[in-house]
Amino acid sequence: MEKTLKHQPLNKELAPGVKQIQNIRQSNSDLSYIEFQILELEKGASYKEIGSQLEVCIVVLTGKIKVKAADTWYEDLGTRESVFEKIPTDSIYLPAEHSFELAATTDNVRLALCYSPAKKALPVCVIRAEDNTVEERGLYQNKRLVHNILPDNVDTASSLLVVEVYTEGGNFSSYPPHKHDQENLPQESFLEETYYHELDPEQGFVFQRVYTEDRSLDETMTVEHQNVVEVPKGYHPVGVPDGYTSYYLNVMAGPERIWKFHNEKKHEWILQRK
Repeated sequence: MEKTLKHQPLNKELAPGVKQIQNIRQSNSDLSYIEFQILELEKGASYKEIGSQLEVCIVVLTGKIKVKAADTWYEDLGTRESVFEKIPTDSIYLPAEHSFELAATTDNVRLALCYSPAKKALPVCVIRAEDNTVEERGLYQNKRLVHNILPDNVDTASSLLVVEVYTEGGNFSSYPPHKHDQENLPQESFLEETYYHELDPEQGFVFQRVYTEDRSLDETMTVEHQNVVEVPKGYHPVGVPDGYTSYYLNVMAGPERIWKFHNEKKHEWILQRK
């Protein structure tokens, strides 16, 4: 039976004041379209990358940064001290072949760096908090709050889709179980996905199941603060125990930049409840 991977926090020092919490690459995962990092920076610390064939979206989870790309500094990126303030944040999209440098301008900087192979050349784009669309989804014990950073109805990126989701205790998210692992447009698109999780309070946990119709992949995981779950295929619901709030950052990418999902038919009936 195939297994999906749960990546634990690394806490690896990259440079003075820079700590790598997650580093997911093709070399250590089953993903072909997504790479992902979480970095924590002390005030004044900096981080650089040389441009590659990958586009990147830098999401400022907490704190404030400035980013230099193509000889231009983009200042004052970031809006919150905790993701659990539940307000949108600033992000910046950098196309392939763009080297960049970033620096923390406050304490408590945590960044998500989301990568995917670029399909076309696009300009650098700052995605301000007010550019995020915000929506509430679900009913009953299936409620969640969504911040759309890079949805499929904007042309800011060539491959990446990025979204933040909040789920309160006692609720399920990514539910009813849905999948997007078939290139069968317009009914369904093939998109890999990662879930970067944070919990409030931090000692909490959630449950995430990743499984296919034929159960060749069927893993149920206890997921803790700053874990990442990769979803190469299959259904992937998340359950949140009472007393805790779940945050996760989703990154999706695949052959086409469109999100068309398929609900598991045996559970789709819950959508018809009044």
